[in-house]
Amino acid sequence: MARVRYGARTEQETATTRTASARLPDIWSTGVVAVWETDPDAVAAVLPPPLKPTARPLARVNISKVDLPGYPLGAGSFAVAAAHGAVDGWYPLVMPMTHERALTGGREVFGEPKKLGEVTLDRDGSGLRAALGRHGIDFVEVRGTVDGDLPLPEPSRKTDFYFKFLPAVDGSGFDGDPLLVHCVRHERTRRLQRVTGEVVLRESPYDPVADLPVLRLLDVTLGEKTSDQSGRVVERADARALLPYVHQRYDDPLQILDAPPEQACEAPWEGSH
Repeated sequence: MARVRYGARTEQETATTRTASARLPDIWSTGVVAVWETDPDAVAAVLPPPLKPTARPLARVNISKVDLPGYPLGAGSFAVAAAHGAVDGWYPLVMPMTHERALTGGREVFGEPKKLGEVTLDRDGSGLRAALGRHGIDFVEVRGTVDGDLPLPEPSRKTDFYFKFLPAVDGSGFDGDPLLVHCVRHERTRRLQRVTGEVVLRESPYDPVADLPVLRLLDVTLGEKTSDQSGRVVERADARALLPYVHQRYDDPLQILDAPPEQACEAPWEGSH
C-alpha cells in the first residue's frame, strides 16, 4: 500500500523534523517600528488581569517583510506597553500575517493573537509606506521619509505577553485554564535608519486600534533585524477575569447574530436613472 500521508509519522520522522527546526539559520526581516504615547485610560482598558499598565502609556506597531527561504512573509504587530509583576514588556492586540503557515505555530503554541491579513512595506527612494490591513481596511499606516543611518543598537532582550486558551465546546468559558505566556526574543540589528513621518490609524470594527490614538509620536525607524524566540508558561490566568477580553482574539463574535442583508432590489440606489 502506498504511504498514507495523514497517517501516523514514525519516531524517526518526528525527530528529524524537530532537529531541522532547531537548526534554522538566522532569518532576517526588514521592518518599520513606530512608537507613540497614547491615552493611558485606553491602555488600561485593553489589558487583561494580571497585566497592568507601565509608567508610560505607549503603543507600538511593527510592520515587516521576513526573508523566509522560498516563502516570503509579511508580518505585523500592534501592541501596548504592559507589565507583569516586575517584568516590563508588550501586550500585542493583533498580529496580521500574510500566510497560514505563520499563524499556526504562534497561535497554537504561544497564544499569539495572529490573524490573516495584508502587510505592505514599500520604499521608493527615500519615500516609505507601510501598512497593516484586514477586511479591505488599512487600519494602520506609517508613511514618511528615510533620513539616514542610525548607530546600531546592542543586542536586546524583549518580552511579549500572551494568553493561551481554547474557547469551551459548549460556548461558555474555556476548555481548561487559560495560561499566561512570557515570550522572550533576543534581537540583533544589522542596519537601522531614521524615518521622519506619521502614523495614521483608521477606523475598523474588526481591528479598533484607532481607540489608542497617536498623542505624541516618539520614534519611527526602518531596520534589518533577526531574533530567536522562546516561551514559557508563567501562571494560570483567572478564567473569569480573562473572559471579557476574549473578543480581542477574534473578529466580533456578535456578527453571528446579525440579520441577513436586505436584497438590493428592496433598496434601489437613489442615484439610478
